[in-house]
Amino acid sequence: MKNLVAAFIAIIILTSCQEQQKIGFIDNGKVINDYQEKIDVEEKYKLKDEVFKKKTDSIGKAFQLEAQAFQLKAAKMSQKKQQEEYQALGQKQQLLQQQIQFEQQQIQQQFQTEIDSVIAKVKTFVKGYGKSNGYSYILGSNEAGSVMYGEEQSDLSKTIIEALNVEYSKE
Repeated sequence: MKNLVAAFIAIIILTSCQEQQKIGFIDNGKVINDYQEKIDVEEKYKLKDEVFKKKTDSIGKAFQLEAQAFQLKAAKMSQKKQQEEYQALGQKQQLLQQQIQFEQQQIQQQFQTEIDSVIAKVKTFVKGYGKSNGYSYILGSNEAGSVMYGEEQSDLSKTIIEALNVEYSKE
């Protein structure tokens, strides 16, 4: 009986001495959106998009002028010549549209690649931050509700954003 009581006391002592796991969470959207590198990438592609739009507007206006010039000349052309010119103009329009679409897709792919890289950096940084600061877990909160509630002192979002931005400013 004494052994049983001693074993029971030993178990209680051991379980009460276990170290509490350190758990924190971040608001994924806030961390990503407030990370300066992501802001810079978005700004870079916003400028690229503006340049692209100006270029496509310019190409569109030039094509429109060419089409108007054709309409003025068309009355003086034979039916067959009009058809040939109209087909050539149609092919040129289609080629320009394909070129514009291709360039737009290239810009979108480049943007997505850079954003994916930023997200990967954030994940790696959070993992390293967790390890070096003794966290057992750092959870990610998002609109899907992976963290429904967390105490304010466990919210590492601001700390992570600040640390990420300090590291980014060193690059």
